[in-house]
Amino acid sequence: MLFIVMHKTDPKMEAGGPPDQSIVTRMGALIGETIRAGQMHDGAGLRPSSTRVRLTYKSGRCSKEHGPYKGVNELATGLTMIKVNSMDEALEWADRYAEAVGDVEFELGPVVEPWDIGVAPKPTGPVPLRVLMLPKATKDYEAGKAPSREVAAKLEALTDAMKQAGVFISSAELKPSAGAARLTMVQGKRKWTDGPFAESKELVAGFTILKIGSRQEAIEWANRYADILVDNEVDVREVVER
Repeated sequence: MLFIVMHKTDPKMEAGGPPDQSIVTRMGALIGETIRAGQMHDGAGLRPSSTRVRLTYKSGRCSKEHGPYKGVNELATGLTMIKVNSMDEALEWADRYAEAVGDVEFELGPVVEPWDIGVAPKPTGPVPLRVLMLPKATKDYEAGKAPSREVAAKLEALTDAMKQAGVFISSAELKPSAGAARLTMVQGKRKWTDGPFAESKELVAGFTILKIGSRQEAIEWANRYADILVDNEVDVREVVER
């Protein structure tokens, strides 16, 4: 089974400073252990919202909000990671995504690279920009309504086009939040709450996709993850497997 563990931003992350070295070291140890166990499927962190763009497509028109911004509808339906030369190029792919699905809201955010957190030197010369596309939930999605065959075909064609252009890295479709679990801090204590969730107003800061035996195992892993981050909200959700 595949589960995604998504952690949310905090003021320090939003300020753009590097994480504490202890967090980098402990998180590196956990991820290394997860890789050795054969449980690591995918993962990345996002840069602060000051580097991101929120896009709302409605009736053929697009409104763009450049960060920094606060969270509004941050319950994601999935993610697609692409490799481009600039945010302008990422926006072009966003337009093509909207052409495929119609009215949609999502966020584009650059991914944290090893040199951003001081664990590797930045390569010389031009470096491609990895960008995460995060479509946001709708009532139909949360109700479990699948996209029409036409939309599904257009999305498949878009993925093929991304691959042919050499920009596609990975993607994941998430199940509705009815089967999710959320870890929050309540009066100084961590508390798990089962979905469904009406919304999430905490911006996504990063994710790890685990190949693991059960939802409970994913939650146990997320507890270790949260121990490192301390106060951040964390979601555990099942990933659609096809």
